Amino acid sequence: MYTPKRLEQAITKLYTAFHNNTLHPECCKSCAVGNILDNTDAWKHLSDSHGAIELNYVGKVHQRLGREFKGYSPQELLYIEAVFLNACGYSLPLHHKGVKPSTPTDKDLLFKGLSETVTFLCKLDRVTNVMDYSRLFEFKEDETPVYELVF
Repeated sequence: MYTPKRLEQAITKLYTAFHNNTLHPECCKSCAVGNILDNTDAWKHLSDSHGAIELNYVGKVHQRLGREFKGYSPQELLYIEAVFLNACGYSLPLHHKGVKPSTPTDKDLLFKGLSETVTFLCKLDRVTNVMDYSRLFEFKEDETPVYELVF
């Protein structure tokens, strides 16, 4: 299966952040997009608040100029972050009075957020969802597996 370079790099960075405990939804450098963009927070200037999906003036200028950050447009970056935060249980955009999880770095919570994020990244690149393991459980009429599990 062909995997676009930006998708492969994004998944690798998110996987690394998850396992190194450097993923934090509330930090612009350590959230999903922050990690995809090498732990920088310059992307936060594309909107007026963390988790917003509307580009501000700066974001619109970059979008209209066709700028990309690690292969993603400003609008795509905002959508990626919104998917991650929403799946982690936050109300968007982030606000100190908004709904948020009591333990934002809980591994189960982060896994859920990353699963939804990777699903969204695959949709952006129009590739089969790499997180979909349901194919492993498909079987033929004679109840033999359709796909072999290779180690």
